[in-house]
Amino acid sequence: MATTAAIALGSNLGDRRAHLDYGVSRLVGFLGNVRVSSYIETTPVDVSGPQGAFLNGAIVGVTALSARALLTELLAVEAERGRERPFAGAARTLDLDLILFADEIINEVGLVVPHPRFRERAFVLRPLVEIAPEMIDPITGKTVEELLKALS
Repeated sequence: MATTAAIALGSNLGDRRAHLDYGVSRLVGFLGNVRVSSYIETTPVDVSGPQGAFLNGAIVGVTALSARALLTELLAVEAERGRERPFAGAARTLDLDLILFADEIINEVGLVVPHPRFRERAFVLRPLVEIAPEMIDPITGKTVEELLKALS
């Protein structure tokens, strides 16, 4: 069975566009019916120390993978791009966050879906609204478009 997943993309180190493009090229290997947002430049949020601007985007597609298996793939793609995690909020070559996994609510060690902070992050919601405004947050019952409007 195929499940619709929404993934946020981000980069603030090196060739940010190349990192995001790489992530998208790898994600289409295990997502079907893919929709990719345009990229937006954003100010860093929840980071440690001064950092460069982020390039952010989103991708939505269907997958036969479980949420845990999809997360494992996302982490592998990040590692392929040299993602390091020396401390929380460190700058990153490629950040791939699983935001929504259909209407599932998951709270396991290392896997929380919906992403716990996505409702307060315009840099996640804006790209998602561009490609999938109808996606619903199963916690609030609101569409991502409604969540973005509530931030304004």
